[in-house]
Amino acid sequence: MSLIQTTGRLRYVAPLMLIAALAACSKQDEAAKPAATPGAAAVPATPPPPAVSAQVQAMDADALRDAATKALRENRIYAPGGDNAMEYYLALRDKLPNDPGVTSALTDLMPYTLIAAEQSIAREEFTEAQRLSAIIEKADPKAPALPRLQQSIAAAQQAVAQRAVTDEATKTKADEDARLREQQRLAQQAEQQRASEAAAAQQLAQQQEAARAEAARQETERQAAAQREAAERQAAATRAAVPAAAPAQTLRAVSTPAPRYPPEALRSGTQGEVLVEITVGVDGSVTNARVVRATPARVFDREALNAVRRWRFEPLDAPVTTRRTIGFSPG
Repeated sequence: MSLIQTTGRLRYVAPLMLIAALAACSKQDEAAKPAATPGAAAVPATPPPPAVSAQVQAMDADALRDAATKALRENRIYAPGGDNAMEYYLALRDKLPNDPGVTSALTDLMPYTLIAAEQSIAREEFTEAQRLSAIIEKADPKAPALPRLQQSIAAAQQAVAQRAVTDEATKTKADEDARLREQQRLAQQAEQQRASEAAAAQQLAQQQEAARAEAARQETERQAAAQREAAERQAAATRAAVPAAAPAQTLRAVSTPAPRYPPEALRSGTQGEVLVEITVGVDGSVTNARVVRATPARVFDREALNAVRRWRFEPLDAPVTTRRTIGFSPG
């Protein structure tokens, strides 16, 4: 089949076939290429490929005709680069510039290439958009849509670059805010640590002060006990130093009233005893009385002394000093 016959069929079949082919090519593009990353570089790292690859340019006319027919049949209108109907027809036109079938085929395929270029811009696939723009420009340098397409590519690249700058500024501000928040957190943590250490130090100081006060109290009691013990030893030594007296006279009690039970001790059921030392005068009355030992201390002392001071004995030739134990039992 001649190229003219092929392109003639294309004029009748193109309106339906190419619409389906465009959708299929779009799907192939999306499957073959990685998804565009938002904020991708506006200027590609390398120049876009030429409108027609060198490999396609090197093919002869018959090979180009067969490759173009096969590409149309397989819905490869403008992609992938180096193996699509548009490139084959452009290379064929270079070899057969006066072939109306080639011109007609390029005219029919141009709108779909333009739509694909616009879709590439929308996906921010600028290298692909520039490749398709180069194909359109080679097919028709005076195509009305070409300036608008090129402006759209440049504007989209500039928008992406601006977005990248904005995103970077936003990220920088977010990083700065995070750094400030971290500094505040660390400052609060340090302040809490200082407060905890100050509270612990204050508690330790209070405990040490309480320990010193307790030690002072115990020392005071120890000294008081030592003084009492020394006084008792001195009293015992004094009594031992008194010359032996005449045989002690026998005390004969006339009246020894019992002591009154302290009400508080009675209510609590407390019992005990008091050792008292008394001196009986010649008339039989108690002239002196003191507590020598009391169990428990300072509970029954007063009532014991009040009781013995009321005691009466038979008259004596001389005063007599003696000790008596007075018991207290609530029963």
